[in-house]
Amino acid sequence: MASHRFPNLPGLVALALAGVLLAGCEPPEESDVPGSEAEEATVQVEEAADDPAQEDTVAIQDEYVDEVSSVADNPRVQEAFQRIEELEPWTMDNLITITEIPAPPFMEDERAEWYLEALRELGVDEAYRDEEGNVIAVREGTVGGRTLVVSAHLDTVFPEGTDVTVQFRGDTLYAPGVGDDSRGLAVLLTVLRAMNEAEVHTEDDVWFVGTVGEEGLGDLRGVKHLFREGGPQIDAFISVDGGGDTRVLNQALGSRRYRITFEGPGGHSWGDFGMGNPAHALGRAIELFDERASEFVADGPRTSYNVGRIGGGTSINSIPYEAWMEVDMRSIDQDRLAAIDALFVETVTEALEEQNRRTPDGPSLEVDVDLVGDRPSGEIDPDTPFVQRTLAAVAHFGFEPYLARASTDSNVPISMGIPAVTIGRGGAGGGAHSLDEWWLNEDGHLAIQRTLLLVVTEAGLVEG
Repeated sequence: MASHRFPNLPGLVALALAGVLLAGCEPPEESDVPGSEAEEATVQVEEAADDPAQEDTVAIQDEYVDEVSSVADNPRVQEAFQRIEELEPWTMDNLITITEIPAPPFMEDERAEWYLEALRELGVDEAYRDEEGNVIAVREGTVGGRTLVVSAHLDTVFPEGTDVTVQFRGDTLYAPGVGDDSRGLAVLLTVLRAMNEAEVHTEDDVWFVGTVGEEGLGDLRGVKHLFREGGPQIDAFISVDGGGDTRVLNQALGSRRYRITFEGPGGHSWGDFGMGNPAHALGRAIELFDERASEFVADGPRTSYNVGRIGGGTSINSIPYEAWMEVDMRSIDQDRLAAIDALFVETVTEALEEQNRRTPDGPSLEVDVDLVGDRPSGEIDPDTPFVQRTLAAVAHFGFEPYLARASTDSNVPISMGIPAVTIGRGGAGGGAHSLDEWWLNEDGHLAIQRTLLLVVTEAGLVEG
Protein backbone atom coordinates (compact mmCIF):
# COMPACT_ATOMS: atom_id res chain seq x y z
CA MET A 1 0.00 0.00 0.00
CA ALA A 2 1.26 3.45 -0.90
CA SER A 3 0.68 6.16 1.70
CA HIS A 4 1.40 9.84 1.18
CA ARG A 5 0.82 12.81 3.45
CA PHE A 6 0.02 16.29 2.19
CA PRO A 7 0.19 18.54 5.26
CA ASN A 8 -0.83 21.74 3.52
CA LEU A 9 -4.32 21.71 1.95
CA PRO A 10 -7.27 24.09 2.52
CA GLY A 11 -10.93 23.55 2.87
CA LEU A 12 -14.38 24.97 2.38
CA VAL A 13 -17.76 24.16 1.20
CA ALA A 14 -20.95 22.77 2.56
CA LEU A 15 -21.09 19.00 2.01
CA ALA A 16 -23.26 18.20 -0.94
CA LEU A 17 -22.87 14.49 -0.29
CA ALA A 18 -26.38 13.11 -0.50
CA GLY A 19 -25.80 11.85 -4.00
CA VAL A 20 -22.51 10.27 -2.99
CA LEU A 21 -24.17 8.35 -0.17
CA LEU A 22 -26.42 6.73 -2.72
CA ALA A 23 -23.51 5.70 -4.93
CA GLY A 24 -22.56 2.78 -2.68
CA CYS A 25 -22.03 -0.84 -3.41
CA GLU A 26 -19.72 -2.44 -5.90
CA PRO A 27 -21.59 -4.84 -8.20
CA PRO A 28 -20.45 -8.44 -8.26
CA GLU A 29 -17.53 -9.01 -10.58
CA GLU A 30 -19.41 -11.52 -12.67
CA SER A 31 -22.36 -11.60 -15.00
CA ASP A 32 -24.19 -14.72 -16.08
CA VAL A 33 -25.13 -14.61 -19.72
CA PRO A 34 -26.93 -17.74 -20.91
CA GLY A 35 -25.61 -19.34 -24.04
CA SER A 36 -27.46 -20.97 -26.94
CA GLU A 37 -26.48 -23.98 -28.95
CA ALA A 38 -23.91 -23.07 -31.56
CA GLU A 39 -24.46 -24.10 -35.18
CA GLU A 40 -21.14 -22.55 -36.23
CA ALA A 41 -17.81 -22.23 -34.47
CA THR A 42 -18.05 -18.50 -33.79
CA VAL A 43 -17.75 -16.42 -30.67
CA GLN A 44 -19.37 -13.17 -29.62
CA VAL A 45 -17.13 -10.50 -28.13
CA GLU A 46 -18.57 -8.33 -25.37
CA GLU A 47 -16.90 -5.36 -23.70
CA ALA A 48 -17.42 -5.57 -19.94
CA ALA A 49 -20.14 -8.13 -20.74
CA ASP A 50 -22.80 -5.41 -20.84
CA ASP A 51 -22.06 -3.08 -23.76
CA PRO A 52 -23.82 -4.21 -26.96
CA ALA A 53 -22.04 -1.51 -28.92
CA GLN A 54 -18.80 -3.44 -28.50
CA GLU A 55 -20.05 -6.79 -29.84
CA ASP A 56 -18.14 -8.51 -32.62
CA THR A 57 -17.67 -12.00 -33.99
CA VAL A 58 -14.45 -13.99 -33.99
CA ALA A 59 -14.06 -17.33 -35.72
CA ILE A 60 -12.80 -20.35 -33.83
CA GLN A 61 -10.08 -21.70 -36.07
CA ASP A 62 -10.63 -25.20 -37.43
CA GLU A 63 -7.30 -26.52 -36.17
CA TYR A 64 -8.32 -25.86 -32.56
CA VAL A 65 -11.81 -27.28 -33.03
CA ASP A 66 -10.18 -30.44 -34.42
CA GLU A 67 -7.54 -30.53 -31.68
CA VAL A 68 -10.09 -30.24 -28.87
CA SER A 69 -12.38 -32.82 -30.47
CA SER A 70 -9.50 -35.25 -30.84
CA VAL A 71 -8.59 -34.91 -27.16
CA ALA A 72 -12.22 -35.28 -26.12
CA ASP A 73 -12.54 -38.50 -28.13
CA ASN A 74 -9.60 -40.13 -26.37
CA PRO A 75 -10.86 -43.19 -24.42
CA ARG A 76 -9.23 -42.10 -21.17
CA VAL A 77 -10.66 -38.60 -21.45
CA GLN A 78 -14.05 -40.16 -22.14
CA GLU A 79 -13.62 -42.26 -19.01
CA ALA A 80 -12.75 -39.09 -17.06
CA PHE A 81 -15.91 -37.41 -18.37
CA GLN A 82 -17.94 -40.38 -17.18
CA ARG A 83 -16.30 -40.29 -13.76
CA ILE A 84 -17.20 -36.60 -13.43
CA GLU A 85 -20.88 -37.47 -13.88
CA GLU A 86 -20.63 -40.37 -11.42
CA LEU A 87 -18.92 -38.10 -8.90
CA GLU A 88 -21.74 -35.54 -8.81
CA PRO A 89 -22.81 -36.42 -5.22
CA TRP A 90 -19.18 -36.22 -4.08
CA THR A 91 -18.74 -32.88 -5.81
CA MET A 92 -21.88 -31.57 -4.13
CA ASP A 93 -20.65 -32.74 -0.72
CA ASN A 94 -17.38 -30.90 -1.30
CA LEU A 95 -19.22 -27.75 -2.34
CA ILE A 96 -21.22 -27.77 0.90
CA THR A 97 -18.16 -28.46 3.03
CA ILE A 98 -16.10 -25.71 1.41
CA THR A 99 -18.92 -23.18 1.61
CA GLU A 100 -19.42 -23.83 5.33
CA ILE A 101 -15.74 -23.15 6.15
CA PRO A 102 -15.58 -19.38 6.67
CA ALA A 103 -13.01 -17.55 4.55
CA PRO A 104 -13.35 -13.80 5.25
CA PRO A 105 -10.94 -11.38 3.59
CA PHE A 106 -7.40 -11.99 4.89
CA MET A 107 -8.70 -14.92 6.98
CA GLU A 108 -8.57 -17.84 4.54
CA ASP A 109 -6.38 -20.13 6.65
CA GLU A 110 -9.03 -22.60 7.87
CA ARG A 111 -10.40 -23.16 4.39
CA ALA A 112 -6.92 -23.26 2.89
CA GLU A 113 -5.77 -25.99 5.29
CA TRP A 114 -8.82 -28.11 4.51
CA TYR A 115 -8.27 -27.62 0.79
CA LEU A 116 -4.59 -28.51 1.03
CA GLU A 117 -5.41 -31.79 2.76
CA ALA A 118 -8.15 -32.57 0.23
CA LEU A 119 -5.69 -32.16 -2.66
CA ARG A 120 -3.11 -34.31 -0.91
CA GLU A 121 -5.63 -37.10 -0.36
CA LEU A 122 -6.52 -37.14 -4.05
CA GLY A 123 -2.90 -37.70 -4.98
CA VAL A 124 -0.41 -35.18 -6.33
CA ASP A 125 3.38 -35.09 -6.55
CA GLU A 126 3.72 -32.14 -4.19
CA ALA A 127 1.33 -29.97 -2.17
CA TYR A 128 2.06 -26.98 0.03
CA ARG A 129 1.11 -23.40 0.93
CA ASP A 130 3.37 -20.63 -0.29
CA GLU A 131 4.46 -17.54 1.65
CA GLU A 132 1.32 -15.61 0.74
CA GLY A 133 -1.00 -18.45 1.77
CA ASN A 134 -1.93 -19.87 -1.63
CA VAL A 135 -2.57 -23.62 -1.78
CA ILE A 136 -0.52 -25.27 -4.53
CA ALA A 137 -0.75 -28.91 -5.64
CA VAL A 138 1.64 -30.01 -8.38
CA ARG A 139 0.75 -32.81 -10.79
CA GLU A 140 3.91 -33.39 -12.75
CA GLY A 141 3.85 -33.96 -16.49
CA THR A 142 5.75 -36.62 -18.34
CA VAL A 143 7.95 -34.06 -20.08
CA GLY A 144 7.88 -31.00 -17.81
CA GLY A 145 9.53 -27.70 -18.55
CA ARG A 146 6.17 -25.97 -18.94
CA THR A 147 3.55 -25.19 -16.27
CA LEU A 148 -0.20 -24.66 -16.56
CA VAL A 149 -2.05 -23.31 -13.51
CA VAL A 150 -5.75 -24.04 -13.01
CA SER A 151 -7.12 -22.08 -10.07
CA ALA A 152 -10.05 -20.88 -8.00
CA HIS A 153 -10.00 -18.40 -5.14
CA LEU A 154 -10.32 -19.34 -1.48
CA ASP A 155 -11.58 -16.04 -0.06
CA THR A 156 -15.08 -14.59 0.10
CA VAL A 157 -16.30 -11.03 0.57
CA PHE A 158 -18.14 -11.82 3.80
CA PRO A 159 -16.83 -10.61 7.18
CA GLU A 160 -16.00 -12.77 10.15
CA GLY A 161 -19.12 -14.02 11.93
CA THR A 162 -21.28 -14.35 8.80
CA ASP A 163 -23.51 -17.43 8.91
CA VAL A 164 -22.34 -19.55 5.97
CA THR A 165 -24.54 -22.58 6.65
CA VAL A 166 -25.89 -24.03 3.41
CA GLN A 167 -29.66 -24.23 3.20
CA PHE A 168 -31.63 -26.18 0.62
CA ARG A 169 -34.80 -24.85 -0.93
CA GLY A 170 -35.82 -27.65 -3.19
CA ASP A 171 -32.70 -28.47 -5.22
CA THR A 172 -31.19 -25.00 -4.83
CA LEU A 173 -28.35 -24.26 -2.41
CA TYR A 174 -28.41 -20.95 -0.55
CA ALA A 175 -25.43 -19.59 1.38
CA PRO A 176 -22.99 -16.68 1.22
CA GLY A 177 -20.17 -17.72 -1.10
CA VAL A 178 -21.79 -20.92 -2.34
CA GLY A 179 -21.04 -19.92 -5.92
CA ASP A 180 -18.25 -17.37 -5.60
CA ASP A 181 -15.94 -19.19 -5.45
CA SER A 182 -16.68 -22.31 -3.42
CA ARG A 183 -18.03 -23.93 -6.54
CA GLY A 184 -14.82 -23.14 -8.43
CA LEU A 185 -12.78 -24.86 -5.71
CA ALA A 186 -15.05 -27.92 -5.88
CA VAL A 187 -14.65 -28.03 -9.67
CA LEU A 188 -10.87 -28.29 -9.33
CA LEU A 189 -11.08 -31.19 -6.89
CA THR A 190 -13.29 -33.18 -9.22
CA VAL A 191 -11.09 -32.44 -12.24
CA LEU A 192 -8.07 -33.75 -10.34
CA ARG A 193 -9.85 -36.87 -9.08
CA ALA A 194 -11.24 -37.70 -12.53
CA MET A 195 -7.83 -37.29 -14.16
CA ASN A 196 -6.22 -39.53 -11.56
CA GLU A 197 -8.84 -42.26 -11.65
CA ALA A 198 -9.01 -42.34 -15.47
CA GLU A 199 -5.19 -42.22 -15.66
CA VAL A 200 -5.20 -39.12 -17.86
CA HIS A 201 -1.65 -37.83 -18.04
CA THR A 202 -0.22 -34.64 -19.52
CA GLU A 203 3.15 -33.69 -20.93
CA ASP A 204 3.28 -30.40 -19.01
CA ASP A 205 3.09 -29.89 -15.26
CA VAL A 206 -0.36 -28.87 -14.01
CA TRP A 207 -0.73 -26.89 -10.79
CA PHE A 208 -4.06 -26.97 -8.98
CA VAL A 209 -4.14 -23.72 -6.99
CA GLY A 210 -6.43 -22.14 -4.44
CA THR A 211 -5.54 -18.44 -4.32
CA VAL A 212 -5.96 -16.02 -1.45
CA GLY A 213 -7.01 -12.38 -1.67
CA GLU A 214 -8.97 -12.27 -4.93
CA GLU A 215 -11.88 -10.27 -3.54
CA GLY A 216 -12.05 -6.56 -2.75
CA LEU A 217 -9.18 -5.20 -0.68
CA GLY A 218 -7.39 -8.51 -1.04
CA ASP A 219 -6.29 -6.87 -4.30
CA LEU A 220 -5.32 -10.12 -6.04
CA ARG A 221 -2.51 -10.58 -3.52
CA GLY A 222 -2.39 -14.34 -4.00
CA VAL A 223 -2.03 -14.32 -7.77
CA LYS A 224 0.32 -11.33 -7.63
CA HIS A 225 2.58 -13.48 -5.47
CA LEU A 226 2.44 -16.32 -7.99
CA PHE A 227 3.55 -13.97 -10.76
CA ARG A 228 6.04 -11.98 -8.70
CA GLU A 229 9.43 -11.09 -10.08
CA GLY A 230 11.70 -14.06 -9.50
CA GLY A 231 8.73 -16.35 -8.88
CA PRO A 232 7.94 -19.67 -10.56
CA GLN A 233 7.66 -19.86 -14.33
CA ILE A 234 3.98 -20.12 -15.24
CA ASP A 235 3.23 -20.47 -18.94
CA ALA A 236 -0.59 -20.37 -18.95
CA PHE A 237 -3.29 -19.68 -16.38
CA ILE A 238 -6.93 -20.69 -15.94
CA SER A 239 -9.21 -19.22 -13.30
CA VAL A 240 -12.54 -20.92 -12.60
CA ASP A 241 -14.67 -18.04 -11.39
CA GLY A 242 -17.96 -16.49 -12.44
CA GLY A 243 -21.20 -18.12 -13.45
CA GLY A 244 -22.50 -19.81 -16.54
CA ASP A 245 -21.00 -21.96 -19.27
CA THR A 246 -20.45 -19.54 -22.13
CA ARG A 247 -18.32 -16.63 -20.95
CA VAL A 248 -14.56 -16.59 -21.62
CA LEU A 249 -12.66 -13.72 -20.04
CA ASN A 250 -9.55 -12.85 -22.03
CA GLN A 251 -9.69 -9.14 -21.13
CA ALA A 252 -8.78 -7.67 -17.76
CA LEU A 253 -10.67 -4.71 -16.33
CA GLY A 254 -8.13 -2.67 -14.38
CA SER A 255 -8.87 -0.61 -11.29
CA ARG A 256 -7.24 1.76 -8.79
CA ARG A 257 -8.77 2.08 -5.33
CA TYR A 258 -8.01 4.62 -2.64
CA ARG A 259 -8.93 5.37 0.93
CA ILE A 260 -8.56 9.11 1.50
CA THR A 261 -8.56 10.46 5.07
CA PHE A 262 -8.57 14.19 5.84
CA GLU A 263 -7.37 14.86 9.40
CA GLY A 264 -7.49 17.80 11.80
CA PRO A 265 -7.56 18.60 15.52
CA GLY A 266 -11.35 18.42 15.83
CA GLY A 267 -13.33 20.50 18.30
CA HIS A 268 -16.71 22.00 19.25
CA SER A 269 -18.92 23.20 16.42
CA TRP A 270 -19.52 26.56 18.20
CA GLY A 271 -16.60 27.09 20.53
CA ASP A 272 -13.97 26.06 17.95
CA PHE A 273 -15.69 27.40 14.85
CA GLY A 274 -13.12 28.47 12.31
CA MET A 275 -10.92 25.47 12.95
CA GLY A 276 -10.10 23.41 9.86
CA ASN A 277 -12.88 20.91 9.14
CA PRO A 278 -11.91 17.58 7.50
CA ALA A 279 -15.49 16.98 6.38
CA HIS A 280 -15.52 20.24 4.45
CA ALA A 281 -12.24 19.31 2.76
CA LEU A 282 -13.70 15.91 1.88
CA GLY A 283 -16.75 17.54 0.33
CA ARG A 284 -14.56 19.87 -1.70
CA ALA A 285 -12.46 16.95 -2.95
CA ILE A 286 -15.53 15.03 -4.06
CA GLU A 287 -16.96 18.07 -5.82
CA LEU A 288 -13.75 18.87 -7.67
CA PHE A 289 -13.14 15.27 -8.69
CA ASP A 290 -16.68 14.67 -9.90
CA GLU A 291 -16.64 17.85 -12.00
CA ARG A 292 -13.37 17.02 -13.73
CA ALA A 293 -13.71 13.26 -13.92
CA SER A 294 -17.14 13.48 -15.54
CA GLU A 295 -15.55 15.41 -18.41
CA PHE A 296 -12.59 13.04 -18.56
CA VAL A 297 -14.69 9.88 -18.96
CA ALA A 298 -16.98 11.40 -21.59
CA ASP A 299 -14.52 10.49 -24.36
CA GLY A 300 -11.97 7.78 -25.01
CA PRO A 301 -11.78 4.16 -23.87
CA ARG A 302 -14.43 3.27 -21.33
CA THR A 303 -13.51 4.49 -17.85
CA SER A 304 -15.53 4.79 -14.63
CA TYR A 305 -15.21 6.27 -11.16
CA ASN A 306 -17.18 5.88 -7.94
CA VAL A 307 -17.09 7.31 -4.44
CA GLY A 308 -18.37 4.19 -2.76
CA ARG A 309 -18.09 4.89 0.97
CA ILE A 310 -17.66 7.97 3.16
CA GLY A 311 -17.45 8.41 6.93
CA GLY A 312 -16.06 10.29 9.89
CA GLY A 313 -17.07 12.52 12.77
CA THR A 314 -18.35 11.80 16.26
CA SER A 315 -21.50 13.94 16.63
CA ILE A 316 -23.54 16.61 14.89
CA ASN A 317 -22.11 19.37 17.11
CA SER A 318 -18.46 18.36 16.80
CA ILE A 319 -15.90 19.36 14.22
CA PRO A 320 -14.66 15.94 13.09
CA TYR A 321 -11.03 15.03 13.62
CA GLU A 322 -11.17 12.96 10.43
CA ALA A 323 -13.34 12.39 7.38
CA TRP A 324 -12.68 9.64 4.88
CA MET A 325 -13.83 8.20 1.58
CA GLU A 326 -13.14 5.09 -0.48
CA VAL A 327 -12.93 5.56 -4.22
CA ASP A 328 -12.88 3.06 -7.08
CA MET A 329 -11.70 3.92 -10.62
CA ARG A 330 -11.72 1.48 -13.52
CA SER A 331 -10.75 1.46 -17.17
CA ILE A 332 -10.29 -0.96 -20.01
CA ASP A 333 -7.12 0.95 -20.91
CA GLN A 334 -4.10 1.09 -18.61
CA ASP A 335 -3.03 4.57 -19.77
CA ARG A 336 -6.52 5.95 -19.16
CA LEU A 337 -6.54 4.36 -15.73
CA ALA A 338 -3.25 6.05 -14.91
CA ALA A 339 -4.59 9.37 -16.15
CA ILE A 340 -7.78 9.36 -14.07
CA ASP A 341 -5.72 8.21 -11.09
CA ALA A 342 -3.46 11.27 -11.49
CA LEU A 343 -6.52 13.50 -11.86
CA PHE A 344 -7.95 12.15 -8.62
CA VAL A 345 -4.79 12.68 -6.57
CA GLU A 346 -4.50 16.19 -8.01
CA THR A 347 -8.03 17.13 -6.92
CA VAL A 348 -7.45 15.76 -3.41
CA THR A 349 -4.32 17.89 -3.10
CA GLU A 350 -6.14 20.95 -4.43
CA ALA A 351 -9.06 20.44 -2.05
CA LEU A 352 -6.70 20.28 0.92
CA GLU A 353 -4.90 23.46 -0.13
CA GLU A 354 -8.16 25.35 -0.67
CA GLN A 355 -9.58 24.27 2.68
CA ASN A 356 -6.46 25.34 4.54
CA ARG A 357 -6.53 28.76 2.86
CA ARG A 358 -10.12 29.26 4.02
CA THR A 359 -9.38 28.34 7.63
CA PRO A 360 -6.20 30.11 8.72
CA ASP A 361 -6.91 29.58 12.43
CA GLY A 362 -5.34 26.62 14.16
CA PRO A 363 -3.29 23.76 12.73
CA SER A 364 -3.50 22.97 9.03
CA LEU A 365 -5.43 19.93 7.89
CA GLU A 366 -3.54 16.94 6.55
CA VAL A 367 -4.56 14.11 4.27
CA ASP A 368 -3.57 10.45 4.03
CA VAL A 369 -3.75 9.04 0.50
CA ASP A 370 -3.72 5.24 0.74
CA LEU A 371 -3.70 3.13 -2.38
CA VAL A 372 -5.69 0.07 -1.30
CA GLY A 373 -6.24 -1.57 -4.67
CA ASP A 374 -4.29 -1.82 -7.91
CA ARG A 375 -5.57 -4.22 -10.54
CA PRO A 376 -3.95 -3.99 -13.97
CA SER A 377 -5.72 -3.91 -17.33
CA GLY A 378 -4.85 -5.90 -20.43
CA GLU A 379 -6.07 -8.25 -23.14
CA ILE A 380 -4.97 -11.54 -24.67
CA ASP A 381 -5.48 -11.65 -28.43
CA PRO A 382 -8.47 -13.87 -29.32
CA ASP A 383 -6.31 -15.58 -31.94
CA THR A 384 -3.84 -16.77 -29.31
CA PRO A 385 -3.80 -20.59 -29.29
CA PHE A 386 -4.78 -20.75 -25.61
CA VAL A 387 -7.85 -18.52 -26.10
CA GLN A 388 -8.77 -20.46 -29.23
CA ARG A 389 -8.56 -23.75 -27.33
CA THR A 390 -10.77 -22.31 -24.60
CA LEU A 391 -13.41 -21.19 -27.09
CA ALA A 392 -13.27 -24.57 -28.80
CA ALA A 393 -13.68 -26.36 -25.46
CA VAL A 394 -16.80 -24.31 -24.67
CA ALA A 395 -18.25 -24.90 -28.14
CA HIS A 396 -17.51 -28.64 -27.92
CA PHE A 397 -20.29 -29.01 -25.34
CA GLY A 398 -22.86 -27.25 -27.52
CA PHE A 399 -22.54 -23.71 -26.16
CA GLU A 400 -21.90 -20.50 -28.05
CA PRO A 401 -18.99 -18.84 -26.23
CA TYR A 402 -18.45 -15.11 -25.97
CA LEU A 403 -15.42 -13.09 -24.97
CA ALA A 404 -15.70 -10.59 -22.13
CA ARG A 405 -13.84 -8.30 -19.77
CA ALA A 406 -13.97 -8.33 -15.97
CA SER A 407 -11.76 -8.17 -12.88
CA THR A 408 -10.53 -11.60 -11.74
CA ASP A 409 -7.30 -13.36 -10.80
CA SER A 410 -6.50 -13.50 -14.52
CA ASN A 411 -5.89 -9.72 -14.54
CA VAL A 412 -2.31 -10.22 -13.41
CA PRO A 413 -1.07 -12.71 -16.02
CA ILE A 414 -3.10 -10.98 -18.75
CA SER A 415 -1.39 -7.67 -17.95
CA MET A 416 1.97 -9.42 -18.30
CA GLY A 417 1.09 -10.92 -21.69
CA ILE A 418 0.92 -14.46 -20.27
CA PRO A 419 -1.93 -16.47 -21.84
CA ALA A 420 -4.76 -16.53 -19.31
CA VAL A 421 -8.53 -16.95 -19.23
CA THR A 422 -11.29 -17.06 -16.68
CA ILE A 423 -14.05 -19.58 -17.34
CA GLY A 424 -17.36 -20.23 -15.60
CA ARG A 425 -18.07 -22.69 -12.82
CA GLY A 426 -21.28 -23.89 -14.50
CA GLY A 427 -24.75 -24.57 -13.20
CA ALA A 428 -27.14 -21.72 -12.49
CA GLY A 429 -26.63 -19.13 -9.80
CA GLY A 430 -27.16 -15.61 -8.61
CA GLY A 431 -26.92 -13.16 -5.73
CA ALA A 432 -23.14 -13.13 -5.71
CA HIS A 433 -21.65 -11.03 -2.88
CA SER A 434 -24.98 -11.12 -1.03
CA LEU A 435 -26.34 -13.12 1.90
CA ASP A 436 -28.90 -14.64 -0.48
CA GLU A 437 -26.36 -16.10 -2.89
CA TRP A 438 -27.60 -19.31 -4.51
CA TRP A 439 -26.45 -22.07 -6.83
CA LEU A 440 -28.37 -24.82 -8.63
CA ASN A 441 -26.79 -27.92 -10.11
CA GLU A 442 -28.24 -27.46 -13.57
CA ASP A 443 -25.95 -29.59 -15.77
CA GLY A 444 -23.08 -28.54 -13.52
CA HIS A 445 -20.99 -31.49 -14.67
CA LEU A 446 -20.50 -29.84 -18.06
CA ALA A 447 -18.37 -27.07 -16.55
CA ILE A 448 -16.15 -29.66 -14.87
CA GLN A 449 -15.80 -31.65 -18.08
CA ARG A 450 -15.02 -28.45 -20.00
CA THR A 451 -12.35 -27.47 -17.46
CA LEU A 452 -10.74 -30.90 -17.67
CA LEU A 453 -10.83 -30.83 -21.47
CA LEU A 454 -9.14 -27.42 -21.56
CA VAL A 455 -6.50 -28.45 -19.01
CA VAL A 456 -5.62 -31.65 -20.85
CA THR A 457 -5.59 -30.01 -24.29
CA GLU A 458 -3.40 -27.09 -23.18
CA ALA A 459 -1.03 -29.23 -21.11
CA GLY A 460 -0.69 -31.86 -23.86
CA LEU A 461 -2.46 -35.21 -23.57
CA VAL A 462 -0.19 -38.21 -23.30
CA GLU A 463 -1.63 -40.80 -25.68
CA GLY A 464 -1.88 -44.47 -24.83
